[in-house]
Amino acid sequence: MSKVISASKAPAALGPYSHAILAGNTLYSSGQVPLVPETGKLAGESIEEQAVQVLANLEAVLSAAGMSFANVVKTTVFLTDLGDFAAMNAIYATKFPENPPARSCVQVAKLPAGAKMEMEVVAVR
Repeated sequence: MSKVISASKAPAALGPYSHAILAGNTLYSSGQVPLVPETGKLAGESIEEQAVQVLANLEAVLSAAGMSFANVVKTTVFLTDLGDFAAMNAIYATKFPENPPARSCVQVAKLPAGAKMEMEVVAVR
């Protein structure tokens, strides 16, 4: 049995998808880009500003499911420029100070809304 998770503090979906799906004790999030929920606009031009917003959006989705970053077991990060990896990684590390989850990070040609990064998570209760 699965349950749709909708996070009121995350940006509205840009298409026909849910913020996340809770299947049993496992949460599968959709990718979050750095849109500010209140405005629907990018959080800024820098990777640092965008990384902070992506993590805030994911935190809202996790919270809506009764979870936190402590529940995350896997992340996938999409960057339009792997040259931004170190800056993104420094901000990412603030949410996973101990026992970080497994992670994949790939460079992609383009992301929705002109974002520099997108991230999705898998979390377990």
